[in-house]
Amino acid sequence: MKKALALILSLALLFGIAACGGKTEQPSPTPGGTASPSPTGTETETKGVPKDQLKIGFVHISDPSDKGYTYNHDLGTKKMVEALGLREDQIINKYNIGEDEGCATAIDELIEAGCQIIFATSFGHGSYMLEAAKAHPEIEFCHATGSDAVKANLPNFHNYFTAIYEARYLGGIAAGLKLKELGETKLGYVAAYPYAEVISGYTAFYLGAKSVLPEVTMDVIYTNSWHDPVLEAQAAQTLIDRGCKVISQHSDSTAPATTAASNGVFQVGYNADMIEAAPTASIISARSDWSVYLIYAVTQLMNGEPIPTDWCAGLSEGAVFMSPLNEDIAAPGTKEAIEEAKQAIIDGKLHVFAGPLTGVGVNFDGETETINIAEGEWFEESKTQSAPYWIYIVDGVNVVG
Repeated sequence: MKKALALILSLALLFGIAACGGKTEQPSPTPGGTASPSPTGTETETKGVPKDQLKIGFVHISDPSDKGYTYNHDLGTKKMVEALGLREDQIINKYNIGEDEGCATAIDELIEAGCQIIFATSFGHGSYMLEAAKAHPEIEFCHATGSDAVKANLPNFHNYFTAIYEARYLGGIAAGLKLKELGETKLGYVAAYPYAEVISGYTAFYLGAKSVLPEVTMDVIYTNSWHDPVLEAQAAQTLIDRGCKVISQHSDSTAPATTAASNGVFQVGYNADMIEAAPTASIISARSDWSVYLIYAVTQLMNGEPIPTDWCAGLSEGAVFMSPLNEDIAAPGTKEAIEEAKQAIIDGKLHVFAGPLTGVGVNFDGETETINIAEGEWFEESKTQSAPYWIYIVDGVNVVG
């Protein structure tokens, strides 16, 4: 039986950069994953929405041209439209919406357009979604990468995210094997913000590499932006100049991939298959299939069934996956190693944040915390909430900027 770490409970409110409220005993939603129900005593009976009358709104931080996070979420929307047999005119997208009052305006416009369900996909959209949910109990509001739903206690406000750290770990295996083939030991990572979502992702990536190359180290540089190709390229170049022979990223453009290619080094991507952008550099990418949640949530709305307050799913549900491996540049044995680890994660035999493992992090209150996971134990990421809450910098990871 999995060993719970008491420290996890203190982290449930930290850096809610992506969400899933306190887990309760109930069946997981189709097609699987972690979920918590609507707040007890606040469920409202709904009649459902006929498919041909549906209007679905989206608020995005950028647009699909980023070839990253918004691009990937938009692919999920398209897949949902096809799977449910919807018309394109039933979808209203608001692109390039900042984490500011412009978000409130975009949400109001979607409400006025008659949307019965609205999705917002960036962390900073959360407070605006919450206020709209309070004012419009007849509309469902679903927020990716947030953590406020379980505390809000509203039946029409929901959080969702994927267990992307599982795919990050597999990407780390590809990176570690490439370093091993090159006779090198240094990774680099272009990170967005020093938030739990980002730290969780790059730690999982590092631990995947470490599983095949125990002596590996990794430098991390923050851009303090989700999407800024110029800053991402600069960070990637600095990492490469510091001797990193394989780099990865939690950033929304292909700039790290193309920078790697121009310097003759290698890269593991995020959100999109980046081989087309950098065929000589991009090995593989960790991705989310957002359609898994979108199909589920919209189906619940059509059927008049409650949407869980919080939802998370990973490899076993197909909510995260790896892009095709670039076998022209991947190290021998990479495909087999990834498949073996993937199956072990699905079977519950491999845990990403497994001990022995120690780390130091700064919590939401600015206080320093440490974690010490013993052999045979592991940290339960995305189980008490879908939002990643791993905040610890482990030995071998060096934040350099």
